[in-house]
Amino acid sequence: MRLVTFKKPGHVAHHIGALRADGAVLDLAAADPALAGGNMPAFIGGGAAMLDHARKAALTAPVVAGAVLCAPIPRPPKNVFCVGKNYYEHAAEFAGSGFDASAKEVVPEAPVVFSKPATAIVATGEPILSHLDTSGSTDYEGELAVVIGKGGRGISKADALSHVFGYTIVNDVTARTLQHKHRQWVLGKGIDSFCPMGPAILTADEVPDPTKLHLTTHVNGEKRQDVLVAALIFDIPTLIECISGYITLEPGDVIATGTPVGVGIGFKPPVFLKPGDVVRVEVDGIGVLENPVV
Repeated sequence: MRLVTFKKPGHVAHHIGALRADGAVLDLAAADPALAGGNMPAFIGGGAAMLDHARKAALTAPVVAGAVLCAPIPRPPKNVFCVGKNYYEHAAEFAGSGFDASAKEVVPEAPVVFSKPATAIVATGEPILSHLDTSGSTDYEGELAVVIGKGGRGISKADALSHVFGYTIVNDVTARTLQHKHRQWVLGKGIDSFCPMGPAILTADEVPDPTKLHLTTHVNGEKRQDVLVAALIFDIPTLIECISGYITLEPGDVIATGTPVGVGIGFKPPVFLKPGDVVRVEVDGIGVLENPVV
């Protein structure tokens, strides 16, 4: 099941819907008042019972004409957790780019975890505001993101996937010069609009093996990234174990798992995003996250 957060035309309230294969949005609350409120983390926190409500509601829920998709989780409980240098080829690409001021080793010994604030989150179709990057070094990073279902602290690798509610897509947009200048990644990656997310959350029951998910990124129709999630250096259970070892994870928390080789700084010279570009990130089953650059 693909779950979305949406708005009705001319309204500001959020609603929870289901995204059909043809792109139509179903208004779940219209079929089941228990699903009213539009708060995705609260819905996720309701566990299996709420998901069962959603599945049954989808059978009779009406289509919303003109539905406007929002990020599936516009305001996660915390900042979006992100992981740097988590594919071998990208780690080498980043190390050789001259923009990595974080460490000397090419492949990290442990997960490199940082965060992006909720104010950076935008939906599919919304613009990436490259003009806010005064350095003119805006880059893309297509990533699979994990949405936490059952929360907890000290989650083991063996139990980690049972804590996953589903999967979505994040574009970890980055101002490369700022990332390097400040010797950390929050300012270069936390700019408003620099965390496109969506279009939907694909529930975990539809993904028996997340390592088989296939991610591609296109810029202006040109394929730049193409990878199976199996190529992660630190896999999803490892990331959940690592983060939850120190920070309590809550329903609706989002972990972006890292980007593969093929980002703009990998070109010689680097090819940064510019106004008029369109970035399209796709993961089979989840859908397409596409954003124009302005």
